[in-house]
Amino acid sequence: MALLFVYGTLKRGQPNHRVLRDGAHGSAAFRARGCTLEPYPLVIAGEHNIPWLLHLPGSGRRVEGEVYAVDERMLHFLDDFESCPTLYQRTVLRVQLLEDRAPGAEEPPAPAEAQCFVYSTATFPPEWAQLPYHDSYDSEGPHGLRYNPRENR
Repeated sequence: MALLFVYGTLKRGQPNHRVLRDGAHGSAAFRARGCTLEPYPLVIAGEHNIPWLLHLPGSGRRVEGEVYAVDERMLHFLDDFESCPTLYQRTVLRVQLLEDRAPGAEEPPAPAEAQCFVYSTATFPPEWAQLPYHDSYDSEGPHGLRYNPRENR
């Protein structure tokens, strides 16, 4: 099993999360909420308002998302689903694993870290680096840029 960090439409409650739940594609099990250790630009771009994590480590914001344990079958399915390596490239980054404080706990537990795969892009139009950066993504968030699902294109 490999760890995968998702920050956009694959997260719980987002339009493409169903592909992670579909056992026909392989196995994906939620492990934790997470946040990138390094900042990255998370932008919403293109005619379909797609979230993109630009491969510019050190720029942008620390990005919040979710960590899943996925098997090889799911990883290969997601490579195809994310048009890897044409649109997105599967790279590795370090993620701080976040835990909610237990009720009545004095101090939260020490944060754990994990190395995770992520679908980011190094092949983007230069003007995307000038778009507003987000620290988390919600397809119906206050940004007003509603995601256009594949089935509607």
